[in-house]
Amino acid sequence: MTALRTPDTASATYVTETDVVTSSKARVTLAIARLATGFIFLWAFLDKTFGLHYSTGAPVAEGKPSLSWIDGGQPSQGFLKFGTTGPLKDFFANIASPLTDWLFMLGMLGVGAAVMLGIGLRVSAWCGSIIMAMMWLAEWPLAQGSTNPLIDYHVIYALVLVVVALTFAGDTWGLGRWWANLPIVRKNPWLR
Repeated sequence: MTALRTPDTASATYVTETDVVTSSKARVTLAIARLATGFIFLWAFLDKTFGLHYSTGAPVAEGKPSLSWIDGGQPSQGFLKFGTTGPLKDFFANIASPLTDWLFMLGMLGVGAAVMLGIGLRVSAWCGSIIMAMMWLAEWPLAQGSTNPLIDYHVIYALVLVVVALTFAGDTWGLGRWWANLPIVRKNPWLR
């Protein structure tokens, strides 16, 4: 493997997915995992924004507006006030506000779009993992009666985000190579 040079030199190189993942089948599998995981985040944003009647649900009664964000719905507040369990229930209920709606929705859009495009995967892995950790804490799977007291889908999504970032999976079927070549990204590798 070639030694990396500092990004400020004219002939600087950067690590690509092919340096890290030598199997083309593994790179394709990582690309599929990246796209699927990105779509999970992006879909949450789209469904909650436009009320597509999946997790957002249909209008409560005939003639009532949908529960979508654009129709005045509160994408995080209802869950934070009434859907949380465990010892942090009061904490989550107390932070519920329009700000949490905005932070949640921007997080879903940002992580989803970046992961789908294959850009900013390190930042997306951090942000997405923080979102997943907060949701894990809010649902408190340690309680009796949960499906699994430690590992649930929040943990798996966070792990996939980390693996995708560490393997530069945005290079296959994404804009990762183009992104990595941008001067600002070359100077600030944490943006990769």
